[in-house]
Amino acid sequence: MLDLVFPRKSQDCEGTTRRDFIKVGTLGLGALGLPQLLRARAAAAEQGEATKDTSVIWVWLSGGPTHVETFDPKMAAPSEYRSVTGEVATNVPGVTVGGTFPKIAQVADKMAFVRSFAHTNSGHGGGTHYVMTGYDNRLIDNGGLPSRPSIGSIVSRVRGANNLSTGIPTYVRLNGIGSDGPAFLGAAYSPFDPGGQARRNMSLVVEQKRLDNRRALLKGLDSVNRQVDRNRLMEGLDAFERQAFNLVLSKSQQAFDLKHEDPRVVERYGGGLGQQLLTARRLCETGCGFVTVNYGGWDMHGNIANALNSRAPQLDHAVATLVDDLEQRGMSDNVMLVISGEFGRTPKVNGNAGRDHWAPLSTLALAGGGISVGQVVGESAAKVDVPKSTPITPQDLVATIFHVLGVNRRTQFVNQAGRPVYMVENGRPIEELV
Repeated sequence: MLDLVFPRKSQDCEGTTRRDFIKVGTLGLGALGLPQLLRARAAAAEQGEATKDTSVIWVWLSGGPTHVETFDPKMAAPSEYRSVTGEVATNVPGVTVGGTFPKIAQVADKMAFVRSFAHTNSGHGGGTHYVMTGYDNRLIDNGGLPSRPSIGSIVSRVRGANNLSTGIPTYVRLNGIGSDGPAFLGAAYSPFDPGGQARRNMSLVVEQKRLDNRRALLKGLDSVNRQVDRNRLMEGLDAFERQAFNLVLSKSQQAFDLKHEDPRVVERYGGGLGQQLLTARRLCETGCGFVTVNYGGWDMHGNIANALNSRAPQLDHAVATLVDDLEQRGMSDNVMLVISGEFGRTPKVNGNAGRDHWAPLSTLALAGGGISVGQVVGESAAKVDVPKSTPITPQDLVATIFHVLGVNRRTQFVNQAGRPVYMVENGRPIEELV
């Protein structure tokens, strides 16, 4: 028995089963394994629409990042509304960002900042569900389960759970986010979680000599059936068996291991979030379509200036490094970076020098994916409380990501009630970006 990855029976806090592994099984002689998955993926590709060879890295700032101190400092507003950390000029004339993001300011010409993102759910769980799926769910903060699949799970369903060429999972989470699962799409399209045993079992633990012996045994057993197979079915199955072997023996699993990266590049990214974004970039190079990275600690109800001095520098450095690295490698058009949280923060600083939950306005930062960069999209009102321009909704964000990934926004899947539903009903790609 050779395990590359296999379905784990434990459940996460949302009640969804995590797909940690895919079992190669007894090298194709038994239960559903990698060869069977490759067959299913090939059949789906024949019936579906072709997708772009593009990827998304989504940096999730859980807790709800302040839109004022990040990407909409509004220094002309009254003192109780403007950024408490000041602002810093970017390399885009007339555009500033919060004062704790000097490195992002220097790559702003490769980014786009949306200042009119808005929805209506100021709960942590509910807001997360809204942004991650494009749909509101008022039950989430009262113990309810996700009712809609996350964007990553939809991409996995459309493209197949694994890249057909490299075997790398289509959807990977480097740490968990609420409502990041498949909902009614099914556990097969859950994010691959490389933590713990899942990552260890990706390594080939069978010696090459033993694997060669098993391969020879399989070939010998199959030769009996091949003699009587007159419709070339076995020849077709053999192709998938060979592909499965090649994937097991390939270096795709090395994408998760930074020891295979140039040490100078590792040093450049730094630790913590930097290493996660470097891993995300390596995954995209190997054919992964959607990677989420959760960098938490943004629920800043008090002393927001001190809190930002703790959280912002690592984000600032890691994001600027990734944006530069993608451009230098010629990957900017193929990889889209999305930075968001579940909502913004109250426009007025509270009595504890912090800001509270605020869904009516937040910001997005984006880069790559072939979108139009070096600009600000949308405008906030004078007191940074609501959009002054037309609001950009979570479904608009989903539609934009689908556009970059080549996913038809009118795609339908059958929900838990047995009815086909659109993955995006009302949203449209953000016009200024696409």
